[in-house]
Amino acid sequence: MRGGLIGLCFTSALVAASAAVTTAAAEESAKPDDNLNAVLWDQTAVEARGNALAAFALARIRLDQALADPSWTAAPAEQTGDFKNFPPAIVLDVDDTLLNTSNYQAWNVKAGTRFTPETWTQYVKAQIDTPIAGAVEFTQYAASKGVKVFYVTNRTKEEEEPTVQLMTKLGFPTGGNVDTFLSAKEQPDWKSAKGTRRAVIAKDYRILLLVGDNFGDFTDAYKGTPEEREKVFAENAARWGHDWMVIANPTYGSFESAPYKGDYKLSVEEQRKLKLEALKSWDGK
Repeated sequence: MRGGLIGLCFTSALVAASAAVTTAAAEESAKPDDNLNAVLWDQTAVEARGNALAAFALARIRLDQALADPSWTAAPAEQTGDFKNFPPAIVLDVDDTLLNTSNYQAWNVKAGTRFTPETWTQYVKAQIDTPIAGAVEFTQYAASKGVKVFYVTNRTKEEEEPTVQLMTKLGFPTGGNVDTFLSAKEQPDWKSAKGTRRAVIAKDYRILLLVGDNFGDFTDAYKGTPEEREKVFAENAARWGHDWMVIANPTYGSFESAPYKGDYKLSVEEQRKLKLEALKSWDGK
């Protein structure tokens, strides 16, 4: 019996050691990830928190101005007709606008993996996100002014419940008897582009501000080459910092896929080649 126990202990120790070696080898063999510095900035830089706090501080000022101006709307493409007497609302993205998802990005960097819908859903259900600096306070301020706070997110319907649970626990305002969480695929035409969801809100509310971290949080014309995106950006020059507020996010977004035109069938190496070609570089002389 004693010999069997010793053998069992030895086997368990061997399995544990083997697992440790396998994990270490996997980490050692993980290729360098283009996202390392961006994720490091997102998680550790005081500049990241300072940037977010500044954006939300400006958003408070703009919100008060918008409440005093009945002609103000942040959704010119969706807000039509006579909306001056509509109750006020703001529309915010969730991921890396209100919730910091850098733990998922960091996992991909360390594990040498990439985004997949399956691992992302698993991550969302773990409910470990923390608030972006200033986000809870700003949304609470808006709600205290009688402004309805809408969350237009590309998290899916399956991911909505754990998201609402976490955000409620963190102190983000909920909509009471109004559904204020508008998730992707919740309706047939609610796809990754968010214009249809903004249009639903604009039917009953005057949208005062749009807040997001990605071009698509403001306009459906967010895809295309860097040059095409620059043209759309310039066409909306008066809105940035006025009724469109951007939270910096260098870890992912439509900017990253623009150089390779969103062709995710390309290999990582091919995508990187096109991104390098998009850079304007000093010639070293």
